[in-house]
Amino acid sequence: MKRVFSAGGVVYKFNKGQLNILLIATQKGKIWALPKGIVEKGEDPKDAALREIKEETGVSGKIIDEVGETSYWFSIEGEKYFKTVKYFLVEYMNGEINPDWEVDTAQWFSPEEAIKKLSYKSDRKILEKALEKINGNITQSFRS
Repeated sequence: MKRVFSAGGVVYKFNKGQLNILLIATQKGKIWALPKGIVEKGEDPKDAALREIKEETGVSGKIIDEVGETSYWFSIEGEKYFKTVKYFLVEYMNGEINPDWEVDTAQWFSPEEAIKKLSYKSDRKILEKALEKINGNITQSFRS
């Protein structure tokens, strides 16, 4: 078993007073997730999160707070991996959506759309925690 550490973020912005959340799509648009990637040796998780967000989406942001961690198992070619991902709340600063080769597309969504769109329960929980940090109990109105 190998251990893998990643970092990512819940990137948000306000557009005409409306909150928007940035998600990425992979696997030919079948999987919607929060942007994240491997923390390189000697790299601070905060730096890794901002780097991965920039690489995967084309946008830059600043870290506002920590949101939480998720952990899960996966296998590649018969080898088991245990991955831990540390997520940060990231305020959009600048840039246009321009995904790299790892990502099919990136798109802004309302919080309600983002929660429905996310493919993984762990990502939905991280997004809910981030929304609580952004705006009190905003998630109460659309929890399922």
